[in-house]
Amino acid sequence: MKQRIIKVVKIYLILFIIFISYYFIHKFTGFGIPCPFYKLTGYKCPGCGITHCLFDILNLRFKEAFNDNQLVFIMLPFIVLYYFYQTYLYIYDKKDQILVKIPKVFKITLLIITLLFGVIRNI
Repeated sequence: MKQRIIKVVKIYLILFIIFISYYFIHKFTGFGIPCPFYKLTGYKCPGCGITHCLFDILNLRFKEAFNDNQLVFIMLPFIVLYYFYQTYLYIYDKKDQILVKIPKVFKITLLIITLLFGVIRNI
């Protein structure tokens, strides 16, 4: 268990350093990761605005974060909880008892909502 905790801490630390580095690079240079879908089509994909949304949340500008990407703003707490839950399962070497019970219909519905969001935001 101790080795798993060390591994998880290293991974989260690396991800944190990457995120903070990217934040400061973007803040001081304006360089951001462009969306290939937007560059090719001129339409926003369901993921467009994630970076701005996360940076606005980091700066406690929640209204702006919501305006950047409404779907991510709403789903972010669930995404964070999901990854913490998966981390817990990994550290304690447990089997998933909750997420395996989520029906396929829910997963398909979430995919449909994401696709609809991508269409509606461009209308």
